Amino acid sequence: MKNNIACLTLAATALLGCAAMSAAAAPFPATPDLSVPVSRYVTQVNADKSVTFRLFAPDAKRVSVVTGSSPDSFVSHDMSKDKSGVWSWKSGSLAPDLYEYYFDVDGFRSVDTGSRFQKPQRQVNTSLILVPGSILDDRAVPHGDLLTVTYHSKELHSERRMFVWTPPGYSGKSEPLPVLYFYHGFGDTGLSAIDQGRLPQIMDNLLAEGKIKPMLVVVPDTETDIAQAIPENFPPKDRRKTFYLLNAKAADRELMHDIIPLVDARFNVRQDANGRALAGLSQGGFQALFSGMNHLDSFGWLATLSGVTSATVPDTGIARQLDRPEEINRQLHNFTVVVGEKDSVTGQDIAGLKNELEKKHIRFDYKMYPGLNHEMDVWRPAYAEFVQKLFK
Repeated sequence: MKNNIACLTLAATALLGCAAMSAAAAPFPATPDLSVPVSRYVTQVNADKSVTFRLFAPDAKRVSVVTGSSPDSFVSHDMSKDKSGVWSWKSGSLAPDLYEYYFDVDGFRSVDTGSRFQKPQRQVNTSLILVPGSILDDRAVPHGDLLTVTYHSKELHSERRMFVWTPPGYSGKSEPLPVLYFYHGFGDTGLSAIDQGRLPQIMDNLLAEGKIKPMLVVVPDTETDIAQAIPENFPPKDRRKTFYLLNAKAADRELMHDIIPLVDARFNVRQDANGRALAGLSQGGFQALFSGMNHLDSFGWLATLSGVTSATVPDTGIARQLDRPEEINRQLHNFTVVVGEKDSVTGQDIAGLKNELEKKHIRFDYKMYPGLNHEMDVWRPAYAEFVQKLFK
């Protein structure tokens, strides 16, 4: 009996403690007036192609919207609050493009909670907004299919996922098609190439204009997440010391032993080097360079878009192949190297690679994008230019 009373006393004390904690807890956030249309307090593109950025945050003391794609190009714009608790700032008319932004709410970086268009990242902290009128639009043209392919990687001992774009009307019953393998950049996911890179829209629109050959585009995950190379475990300043090479070697094994054999078996594609292209941006540019040089006989087309290179992440395989310029010139129909003029992330890498290619008389197409940094405004047009050179 005494034991039962003791148990009841403890339970009552616990309940009273929980009630006290609940009473002391902060109130729930305010919600917008239910009689007001949602369009009044969310971000929107206006008829003149300006953008009105809005955020409902009635208790915030200071809110700004930060536009730009990298710390080198960030611009902070102070927002003003109306009587309903909505903060807003209106831009001038903008060129058609896909723009990045985030909100600074009393010093806290926040995505736009009123928008479903977030930048696909491993740690999401940026939103996207499309100003229409460019090749990035969903136009009224025949559309290809975007497939999500889940598979077991024997090399990585894990379940993996990649995206495959197939051209309009693809059934696998006509002649085998060539394949472009494309790697995304650091901190992003495979969806970055799809949602932010706008690869499906670019491919649909260029194909409708007759500017590219029908092909498949395969987008693997650049990050392997093997125990030795989980990106979040490396301080940013130390990534070049160990992370990039560890991950590149694992991703290379996955590409050559898992991904390419799977694509060859599952889709009706060409299996010769002249029917395969390899490209990537930033960290993905290093992945393309790594696999392209270490397996030169497997690819006929190669591109590194603002990529990390062996100038800062040395690799014996890349170095060995670069010492054989005749083989590279004979094998590659096109070797594209691009960078933004103000790129502070991989500008040194690309400059080093460019110098080495020139010194060894290796043929390559080079383009520097004036005034731009390490950003999609380099990579999207560079991708569009590269795919127009393929398989012709």
